[in-house]
Amino acid sequence: VQLVESGGGLAQPGESMRLSCAVSGRVFSVAAMGWYRQAPGKQRELVTTINNAGRANYADSVKGRFTISRDNAKNAVYLQMNSLHPEDTAVYYCNADVNSGGYSYQDYWGQGTQVTVSS
Repeated sequence: VQLVESGGGLAQPGESMRLSCAVSGRVFSVAAMGWYRQAPGKQRELVTTINNAGRANYADSVKGRFTISRDNAKNAVYLQMNSLHPEDTAVYYCNADVNSGGYSYQDYWGQGTQVTVSS
């Protein structure tokens, strides 16, 4: 199973950016999916998650600015980031709970994509 992120880069404060993550490989089903981020010198933190029914939750720091969505047919998750702040600068990681057969789900991570917000 692989998670591949795309869409990072450089943005100015107030601009928008969209991240994508696709799950591939031996995938029977995907439960929760989410985005985490890690800024330099800080621990990785939760940004947002979404379950397979579409219910989402967000960190307080991104509520009202970021929106998570998913396409279950494509095993993909997206993060629309609006009104970006310099403090949103971090490496963003995609996460997914994947069932590859059997009775359990395993936790997988993408390789990370850099988001830099700077004027």
